[in-house]
Amino acid sequence: MKFRNLIILFFFICLVGCDQYNSNKFSKINFKPDKKYNNIGFSLIYDESLNLKKLDNRSLQIFHKNLKNKSLVKITNPLNNKSLIAEVKSNRVKFSNFYNSIISKRIAETLELNPNEPYVEISLISENSTFIAKKSKTFEEEREVAEKAPIDGIKISNLNENSKSITKKKFNNKFSYSIKVADFYYKKTANLMINRIKMETSIKKIKLVEISKTNYRVLLGPFNDINSLKESFEKMNSLYFENLEILKNV
Repeated sequence: MKFRNLIILFFFICLVGCDQYNSNKFSKINFKPDKKYNNIGFSLIYDESLNLKKLDNRSLQIFHKNLKNKSLVKITNPLNNKSLIAEVKSNRVKFSNFYNSIISKRIAETLELNPNEPYVEISLISENSTFIAKKSKTFEEEREVAEKAPIDGIKISNLNENSKSITKKKFNNKFSYSIKVADFYYKKTANLMINRIKMETSIKKIKLVEISKTNYRVLLGPFNDINSLKESFEKMNSLYFENLEILKNV
């Protein structure tokens, strides 16, 4: 009797194990692993009209959905390579997943971001990194200066609007962005992901890029306007990707 019960228990464990493996095959075995949090995409520049928790526009602080409070991050403008250290003020503010963060006007001004295309890269500075020890004091000094110095003023326009805005600088770069879905070890697995996207969404612009013999990237796009980019990005949310990235001119 005991032997029979053991056999039943064995088959039950096998069945459960197989189901878990199949349901998680994309997230567990084939993705290229990330060493630390890093994301490149559009940020949202804070404005009081957003009706969110207050963010001091003189500060070097951001709202983020995934990183814990008081985490230090490096924010870079990929178009001019300017960067600064900022602090996560809260991860409980609700905003569209299309944006990788909400930043202050101080940050946008310092990095010389295009207010119509606030494209940034955000990298977490891990607590055990030697980098954080060197930069913590610098960050505090920069924050004190930022909070005292006036903001010259930049006009922020909603990314969903087509209205023209007057800015201090002219940004003439052509709008062309793609969505990076994920990197895979195997070409076969990347093609499985492409088939899944075609079956579960209405997205048509999908391509496979061979970066190396062990790195295959699935991209959506390119998109030549902000509305089609955002629409496709939000469709991908139904597939539960946590770290979609937006790449420029790929």
